[in-house]
Amino acid sequence: MKLSSLAKLAIDTYGGLDRWRQFKTVSARLLNGGVLWPLKRQQGVLDDVRVRVDLRKAWASHWPFGAPNLPTSFQPHRVAIETTEGQTVEELLHPRDSFSGHSVDTPWNRLQLAYFAGYTMWTYFNTPFLFALDGVKTEEVEPWRENGETWRRLKVAFPPNIASHSAVQTFYFDAEGLLKRQDYNTEVVGGTPAAHYVYQHEEFSGILVPTKRRVLGQQADGTSIPDPLIVSINLSEVEFS
Repeated sequence: MKLSSLAKLAIDTYGGLDRWRQFKTVSARLLNGGVLWPLKRQQGVLDDVRVRVDLRKAWASHWPFGAPNLPTSFQPHRVAIETTEGQTVEELLHPRDSFSGHSVDTPWNRLQLAYFAGYTMWTYFNTPFLFALDGVKTEEVEPWRENGETWRRLKVAFPPNIASHSAVQTFYFDAEGLLKRQDYNTEVVGGTPAAHYVYQHEEFSGILVPTKRRVLGQQADGTSIPDPLIVSINLSEVEFS
């Protein structure tokens, strides 16, 4: 698949594919906040956890998940809550189908929370390198001005085998190729449009990682809605291996 020049710039800025391919997993401490979690009746579960993401295949895990000995296991076709010994406590096959008919305030069960948390962190940690995956299509579209800055924009279409917020998303980059914002329609939350900002890039093992993320609502003209804060993400102790 031919990469657009903007996609290449972003990948090189974040460390390059050669460096990226030296690693198999990344782990971090993850602090979550925002109104989404109580809205979905899942407040407190992911406030302060460890997350681990596979960089070769679509897999992620959060721990502890409601109890000290319970991690999650996310894959696009299956999500599970397991024991630290690997025994399955609960599982859900074809988890995306379970969100059919959901609206913004439809409560989630624990497996739906595990699915959402899994695919989001897998996507975030693998961006922008996932632009080079088979079946992913990238196209630069018209630039965007915000807060006195001009950001280049990349329209990205994901194939069905990649679980993410929506099949088509828009990524905003500054002149150096740093991600500033990401737009999508959150399909598992009734298609709610989001403006997702990233901040405070830090380098770990030669790879740049944005350590703060803030998700806001989005108006029809593309501008963000400053309140309420839908999701906040703070990362620390990031380790590639």
